[in-house]
Amino acid sequence: MNGKPLSELIEELNKKYPSLEVSEKGYIMVPPDALVPFMKDLKNNYGFNYLTNLTAADYMEYFEVVYNLCIIGQPEMLHIKTKIDRNDPKVPSMVPIWGGAIWQEREVYDLLGITFTDHPDLRRILLTDEWEGHPLRKDYQWVGGRD
Repeated sequence: MNGKPLSELIEELNKKYPSLEVSEKGYIMVPPDALVPFMKDLKNNYGFNYLTNLTAADYMEYFEVVYNLCIIGQPEMLHIKTKIDRNDPKVPSMVPIWGGAIWQEREVYDLLGITFTDHPDLRRILLTDEWEGHPLRKDYQWVGGRD
């Protein structure tokens, strides 16, 4: 942001990317195929040097992956969202842009079954390899062990 207020940055991004949904509060909806160049632009040209959190939500019809970005030392944050097909849940890995995404993408993969293409080591991180399914999916069927 280079010292710009969030409102000015949002206005600039709206002009630069008219096809994207950009809200005044810093929520930006980006299609999966535009995600990598957009994220590189945010890091290289706007200074967003820290991926604070990467998570996802299951809306039954689709998954939404959410990336929370900030500039270290500044209070503002951008929230980048992308909707992906629930039947083919794939999104590009952000590891080449923010190395810390390596663990967060593995967690989302493990719990929701979203594949991060080009991830260098995509495998379960919380559950055993023998675990069947992805427990944060809304249609996950728990079997035994719960009262």
